[in-house]
Amino acid sequence: MSTPANPDSSTRSSSTKASGPFTATRWSVVLAAGRPDSAAAAAALEQLCGSYWHPLYAYARHQGHLPPDAEDLTQEFFARLLAKNYLASADKEKGRFRSFLLTMFKRFLADEWDRSRAQKRGGGLRPLTIDTETAEAGYQQDWIEDATPERVFEQRWALSVVNRAINRLEAEFTQAGRAVEFERLKTFLTLEKGAIPYAAAATEYGMTEGALRVAIHRLRQKFRRHLRAEVAQTVASPEEIEEEIRYLLTVLSR
Repeated sequence: MSTPANPDSSTRSSSTKASGPFTATRWSVVLAAGRPDSAAAAAALEQLCGSYWHPLYAYARHQGHLPPDAEDLTQEFFARLLAKNYLASADKEKGRFRSFLLTMFKRFLADEWDRSRAQKRGGGLRPLTIDTETAEAGYQQDWIEDATPERVFEQRWALSVVNRAINRLEAEFTQAGRAVEFERLKTFLTLEKGAIPYAAAATEYGMTEGALRVAIHRLRQKFRRHLRAEVAQTVASPEEIEEEIRYLLTVLSR
């Protein structure tokens, strides 16, 4: 998909204040627990991991692993991570979940795979569901010539975060009975303001140009809110949210 439009500077500078107190998010819950034995921490980690199998699968593929092996590697890694085998290092890796996860995955590929191949995949644990056909199609579609595996991981991570934010936005509009409006306007999420053909689009949709401008502005505001909520789940402090969003946009603009 295309790169989402960069949030307005006014939105960036005021979003932390507008969000209120930093509540416990998925990653902060996991960090607070260390090696989480609580159901809440375990559930938070599983939800986080469910959003990251595609970036890690892409990383494994770009390391030269064939699709079946990349699937096995990703499944085994998540099975072990969800069993808390690697969480003792979480306190040392405080910060962004993506950084912690990639560090752990690199260690797994270097140190654990030879031993895990001799065992039943997942060690009898419940692995995450992986749609390997979709993962492989996405990997091939987003192929970057001469990219490092780390860059491939970050690209898939950024796209995954944006797609989750868009899915949340679509669900919000659908629940409000505005699915048709969302389908009409969603393409404007990826355009800079100066590139939006307001007059032509207003005519096509039977709206005034002023009404269309307001509708697009509100859509983009809602999208930024959902994007921020997605990113907030993966950092340990509120100070990291805006920095992570800026980095995400940088990754998508490469």
